[in-house]
Amino acid sequence: MERAPKQFRKRNAILSYLQSTTEHPSAEMVYAGLKPQIPDLSLGTVYRNLNLFRQQGLASCIATVSGVERFDGNTSPHVHFVCTGCDAVIDLTQLQPPETLCNAAESCCGGQVTGCQLSFSGLCRECSGKGSERCETA
Repeated sequence: MERAPKQFRKRNAILSYLQSTTEHPSAEMVYAGLKPQIPDLSLGTVYRNLNLFRQQGLASCIATVSGVERFDGNTSPHVHFVCTGCDAVIDLTQLQPPETLCNAAESCCGGQVTGCQLSFSGLCRECSGKGSERCETA
């Protein structure tokens, strides 16, 4: 396999990390995950590339959890659950964004819906069993 040109090595590593996880990481989580393999990686580089990936349609910001943006490398339409106890972001692969809701949105705005992000929030299974304590699933 041919090595990526040096100027794209970090960018490719960030995208690969984002697309290989279902964790829905923040920029800080991506940075911490890649820093051991790429010692000269900066947090600014991670932020710039995540924003570039959003612009290119390669990633999306799916939620702001406890004031921190969380990213997803899976850009196909799918539903998320955000735990308000442990901050976990979970794909609900069994559910799809309802087409009738998208059609209703088009009717309301008179335009064309080109995307839909649906997220639920509440307590995950682990947190709902612990009361107000935070769990370690995130």
